[in-house]
Amino acid sequence: MREALRGLTTRGRSFLAAAVAAALSALVLGEKDLLRVAVLLAVLPLLAVFYVGRSRYRLACTRSLEPHRVQAGATSRVVLHLQNLSRLPTGTLLLEDRLPYALGSRPRVVLERLGAHQGSSVAYTVRADVRGRYEVGPLAVRLTDPFGLCELSRAFPSTDRLTVIPRVVPLPNVRVAGEYAGTGDSRARSVAVHGEDDAATREYRYGDDLRRVHWKSTARTGELMVRREEQPWESRATVVLDTRAAAHRGEGPTASFEWAVSAVASIAVHLRRAGYKIRLVTGPEVDLDAADGGGEGLLLDHLAEVRVTQRVDLGLLAERVRQRTRGGLVIAVLGTSTAAEAQLLRGLRDGGAACIGFLVDSTSWVNLGEPARAEADQAHEATALKLLEGGWKVIGVEHGAALPALWPQVARRTQGFARRAAMAETVAGGMR
Repeated sequence: MREALRGLTTRGRSFLAAAVAAALSALVLGEKDLLRVAVLLAVLPLLAVFYVGRSRYRLACTRSLEPHRVQAGATSRVVLHLQNLSRLPTGTLLLEDRLPYALGSRPRVVLERLGAHQGSSVAYTVRADVRGRYEVGPLAVRLTDPFGLCELSRAFPSTDRLTVIPRVVPLPNVRVAGEYAGTGDSRARSVAVHGEDDAATREYRYGDDLRRVHWKSTARTGELMVRREEQPWESRATVVLDTRAAAHRGEGPTASFEWAVSAVASIAVHLRRAGYKIRLVTGPEVDLDAADGGGEGLLLDHLAEVRVTQRVDLGLLAERVRQRTRGGLVIAVLGTSTAAEAQLLRGLRDGGAACIGFLVDSTSWVNLGEPARAEADQAHEATALKLLEGGWKVIGVEHGAALPALWPQVARRTQGFARRAAMAETVAGGMR
């Protein structure tokens, strides 16, 4: 009952104050009718306290998120189902689900009455423009009497997690440089192009099926030769995200880092659905594989929480990529870098990998004066030329660029940076 007394609302406390004032006035004036009014004003909130305090509702609550993983800027539907497990009907219930600030204001829903063993469902929507994982709940239930004189709060401890992943944009289907790089003993595409004479063979071993004998190779070598068992060719791609804080500019959802994260998510999902085995590297200590069925969700969940850091060194990042790269395709989304830092990435080509770099000019995300702008552009092109000299294919990215419009450049043989590099070499040669 003490808890219920503490739960008196402003209206209930006002009734008690009016009852005390009426009782004092009745004693001073000697008005019995006024004393009856004072008793009535005092009894109403006390009855409400007794009603709410003695109500032992057994309530069960379940929450579902539809869906539990959404892209930034999309909405998710939260459904609350409340079940009255007791034989007594409930009074008016005020439901309030706790939400983090990024998901908006706390929703409040009023349920008039739940009968014995009766259930009811309510729903609301949430929207987040910022990546991350957010706790939804716990649910607070406020019990009140029909007159609103007393109110008690009870909470359900259970919470659910909403994951807001970066925006994934569809990319056009183009032939990516290095799409034939991977692992395996046989390339079915090469056999189809060059004919049966190029089929991989080996010497006959006891127990081999005679139907696998390759007679042309047998006649040429003078020994019985059989076709090798072809192993499935695996296309592998390593997607790299530059998380250095110094390489990015801007704040909030429009920052250059958010563009880079969205680009990495879109590229990884696009290549994975195209049959690639995807590996994601976002730092010297973060190396994820997405080869199994839940790999796409694993990548997106990680990208939902990735943040810029001061401790990432581009040399260590390149070493992490090089450790497990045996050919294949490497696509890196890089922030603003110097020519010396680009030199650290040139070694990734040593293992035969096809390297493509989306070089984000993060200085275009901020307003620079004319001299500073010219200096930043010159440094950006110097970094791009250093990567081109190392065998990379470089695609420049400026503020406002759309990844679907840039993606076809991964299939082009000539690029703007490459043409400018050739012109620079021609001019240098003419000056000699």
